[in-house]
Amino acid sequence: MKNLYLIFLFASILTASNLKVFKGAEIYTAAGEHFVNGVLVVENGHINYVGDQRMFKLPADAEVYDLTGKVILPGLVDTHSHIGLDWGFDSDSPTHPDIRILDAIDPNHETFGRARAGGITTLNIMPGSGHLMSGQTVYLKSKKAKTINEMVFCDDLINGICGGMKMANGTNSIRNSPFPGTRGKSAAIVRSLFYKAIDYKNKIESAKNDKSKIPPRNIELEPIVQILNKERTVHFHTHRADDIMTVLRLKNEFDFKVVLQHVSEGWKVADEIAKADVPASVIMIDSPGGKLEAVNLSFDTPLILDKAGVDFGLHTDDWITDSRLFLRSGAMAVRAGLSKERAIESLTIAGARMLDLDDRIGSLEKGKDADFIILSGDPFSVYTKIEQTWIDGEKVFDRSMDEDYKYAQGGYQVYPREGHIHIDEELER
Repeated sequence: MKNLYLIFLFASILTASNLKVFKGAEIYTAAGEHFVNGVLVVENGHINYVGDQRMFKLPADAEVYDLTGKVILPGLVDTHSHIGLDWGFDSDSPTHPDIRILDAIDPNHETFGRARAGGITTLNIMPGSGHLMSGQTVYLKSKKAKTINEMVFCDDLINGICGGMKMANGTNSIRNSPFPGTRGKSAAIVRSLFYKAIDYKNKIESAKNDKSKIPPRNIELEPIVQILNKERTVHFHTHRADDIMTVLRLKNEFDFKVVLQHVSEGWKVADEIAKADVPASVIMIDSPGGKLEAVNLSFDTPLILDKAGVDFGLHTDDWITDSRLFLRSGAMAVRAGLSKERAIESLTIAGARMLDLDDRIGSLEKGKDADFIILSGDPFSVYTKIEQTWIDGEKVFDRSMDEDYKYAQGGYQVYPREGHIHIDEELER
């Protein structure tokens, strides 16, 4: 009774200033709580309150949204995406640690509309995986913005650490010289680069702020030093079980923070991943084809990793999986036996942990950013639609609006690709 009284007391002193109240929906918080008849209160872009509607006194002048029959989830977190960019690198070297993908992103690119239509509110956007080290990733929100500055989780875009580092092994990075021709040579090139960074780091530390002894700034080695200092996380593209084990050996050798990306054969070495205490971001592909090293991809991987004790999440690798269909990745994991609650976590708070952003996003808790989505029904039903997406307490997608609806529907008229002809252009001929 005391706790109930405190809840009523708290609710009664809320003011209506900048308050948005979303009531009546079923709410999955991804924080261990589930409210069948819930209420979510947003104030100044942050979550003010989330709980059972029966224990909440509605402020008289609040902006109220009646969502009876709807479902609210935290905004989805995509830990591996390639939207909004021109890939950012070339083929002059197999390693490009100095490249920052944020310099190649167009905030107005139509693919961000697709992400918002898919309920994705936070993304880890990366260079591609054709290089052993293809560059620095960027963590950002899919909000509507004129500049990249408004989207990123970073106060200093020049000298700040605004994301992780993309690395890869396996077949993608095996090419003609100067690229490696074998898996063994791939690992050797990476080791050599890390030892160069260690030497650079030691020289800086030995100088003890004596400018005459500090080596010239090296923007290729500097981000690797950040990796060695655990200030920057490595996001490592890897599919086959033997390639996964190579990543774990490199991680042990150089003691860096890593997220395993894709892990098509992660189910084969789940215990080893768990023993290494390394998180894994899994891709779920619902049709056969693609590269041979991913032929053993399994819908069972999330369940097997979960049983082994691995902290795992899901991602799109968009264009591989369309951002609009990210929820379906969770549905495929549920079909293979994963619980609904764990599947929701894998799309939200698990990804936030991998980006070290779980203090701000990934779950519906007081004080966190008001990033959430409104669904027409069960999160993993084939009939469910994402009706609205909200970021920082502002609506950024509304399926009922014509301009947003076209992104939810897709098609060549919204996403023209080179070589495609618009339907209206064909009709004019």
